[in-house]
Parts: sequence; C-alpha cells; structure tokens
Amino acid sequence: MPLAETGTLVAAAAAEGRAVAAFNIITLEHAEAVIAGAENAGSPVVLQISENAVKYRYGRVRPLARAAAEAAAEAGVPVALHLDHVKSDQLLRQAADAGFSSVMYDAAHRPYAENLAATRSAAEWAHANGLWIEAELGEVGGKEGAPPLDAHAPGARTDPEEARAFVEGSGVDALAVAIGSAHAMTARTASLDHELLARLAGTLGVPLVLHGSSGVPDGELAAAVSGGIAKVNIGTALNLAMTSAIRDYLAANADAVDSRKYLSVGRRAMAETVTALIGVLRDAGEPVPVA
Repeated sequence: MPLAETGTLVAAAAAEGRAVAAFNIITLEHAEAVIAGAENAGSPVVLQISENAVKYRYGRVRPLARAAAEAAAEAGVPVALHLDHVKSDQLLRQAADAGFSSVMYDAAHRPYAENLAATRSAAEWAHANGLWIEAELGEVGGKEGAPPLDAHAPGARTDPEEARAFVEGSGVDALAVAIGSAHAMTARTASLDHELLARLAGTLGVPLVLHGSSGVPDGELAAAVSGGIAKVNIGTALNLAMTSAIRDYLAANADAVDSRKYLSVGRRAMAETVTALIGVLRDAGEPVPVA
C-alpha cells in the first residue's frame, strides 16, 4: 500500500470527530510494532521520526525514513510518515526528499514573535514543497534538552486568542496545544484542561494535536478526542513497553545473547501497546475508516 498522507488522515478524523494515533519511532522494530498494532486495531496510523531520533541515528534521516516507508508499503492499513519536532531548518528542508508528507516545526521555545516569524517561513517552504505542517503554541514540557516546565504553571497553556492570531499569521495546517500534558512522562497522571480545549476547538479553524500523550490516562485521552483533538502523539509509552519486556526477558534468560530473542519480545510488547491505545482513542467514537 502506498504511503498515506498525514494531512489526509488528520482531516478525515477531524471532520468526523475522531483522532489519528501518531507514534514516534526510533528503530525498525518500533516501525514494525506500530504497523502490526495498527493492523490489529484495523486503523490507519502515523509513523513519526523526531529530530532527536535523527540525532541518535548519526544525524541521518533517510535510512530510518526509508526503512519505515518500506514497512508501510507492505502494511494492511494506511500509514503516513511525519517528521516531528523539527527545530533545524536544514533538517526541515530534507523532509520532502526523505519521503515525509508532513512535518512538525517546533519554535515554541522562542518568544511569540520569533515563533510566529520562524513558523511562517517554515510553513511557506513546506507548502511550496507539498508538505502539511504542524506547529506548537504554548509549551508542552518534558522535551529532551529543555529545562523542566510545569505544565500547570501560568503562561504554559495555549491562549485561544493568541492561538487564533498565530494560526492565521503563520498559515500552519494544524496546531499542537498545551492543555496539561508533558513529554516523556512515565506515569499516566496528567490532568487535561478540557475547558481550555473546548475554547481552543471553538476558536481555531485547524485540527488540534495533543503531544505528551503517554502520560495521559485512558479516560482523559478519550475525552480529549471528544473535545476536538484530531491527532494524538505517543512516544514514551512504546519505550516503556519495549524496555520493560526486554528487561523481564533478560532477567529470566541471563545467558541470552541472540538479540532477535529479546528484540522480538520488545517489539511484541510495543505492538500490544499500540493496539490498546488506538482502542482508547476509538472509545471516543467510531474508528477512522480504513481505505
């Protein structure tokens, strides 16, 4: 099956009050697990490669992107490829040639005026090169290399009127909003501001995205989708599942040396997590139809 386009999947979900699950991948095992889990759920999915994942892979985006695209080509459900949390303009400009249909440009750490100007420039380039673009306003904490941020601190949340001006001024296709989640959470204890989400959904004319979703409990995730979130980003949950499964396997098999043995256990755990989380999102409505 050819690669799907992120914008098409998100637009279809938003129009029907649903959400597409988007999982961050680091290895081929991640990609295979996400696809297997989505196939088990019978739902489309987005594979995301972040700038930090690219740095881990010696700064080369194409090897993992091409491997993910090949895995997607054999999937039984639509799979899109998204370049996530890009701060580097050099990396941004590799997106189209590397096979991505979309990119999340992240200038949220900058002052508002700088964020707007940088994002406008990125959006102009993205659209000229056929890419759907997402940005962030407000700051979702927990990003690697960033100072700690209290997701509930004054000023951390996305302001609806500022967001409206930002979307209009930047020309982005979707907006990641700060409503109480945080990246890299290992406990599912985040409490979302559903009143703020309702105001944002009623103010903005583009699909809304939830980052840091690994730390959000099932009920909160389902409520967020019902409240207007159309794309749900998940990363840490996969790494927790993989690491826990491998740790248990190696504890029980101290003499194991064949990496296929423990990586297959980790891959299966990630696939089960993907299926379960897609099911949670589906609790907010009917699944996004599979083409």
